[in-house]
Amino acid sequence: MDRSPLVPSQVFFTKGVGTHKNKLQSFELALRKAGIETCNLVRVSSILPPKCKIVSRDRGLKLIHPGQITFVVLADAATNEPSRLVGAGLGLAQPASGEQYGYISEHHGFGMQSRKIADMVEDMAATMLATTLGIEFDPDKAYDERREIYRMSGKIVRSSSCVQTAEGEKNGLWTTVISAAVFLL
Repeated sequence: MDRSPLVPSQVFFTKGVGTHKNKLQSFELALRKAGIETCNLVRVSSILPPKCKIVSRDRGLKLIHPGQITFVVLADAATNEPSRLVGAGLGLAQPASGEQYGYISEHHGFGMQSRKIADMVEDMAATMLATTLGIEFDPDKAYDERREIYRMSGKIVRSSSCVQTAEGEKNGLWTTVISAAVFLL
């Protein structure tokens, strides 16, 4: 029997925050804010398939159905410590060639502002892609310098990020943040 591989043709990025006395319910509320709470999520690693089109969150949400098995790259973090900064982010690096796969990186943790997480995840994704494309660079250089080298190579067309941060709720309720790349078949 000949089977087609499950290769997503589209992807969209979304994020959310949820707060509740129960950790699981705060996670579910973050999924609601992201618009993907009705899906049966399956976490996958972080390859952007060749020719996978990035669509807007609004368009992507219109293409999912309740109960659907949905593949996601998901970063999530939670805290019940008042005022503790929690963050989750994804970075994307797309190759210039539509025939080449790209990378999605994820990070989740504590104490980092949105911009720092965004830079970190973009850097990770772009660096992973650069190494597979044979782009020469000095790993000890700052990301801003390496980003210019990546772009000047003509092999990486774009990098971007999707980040969600929040401070832990003041009364100790669970606060969960998520960032997701949602694949559509």
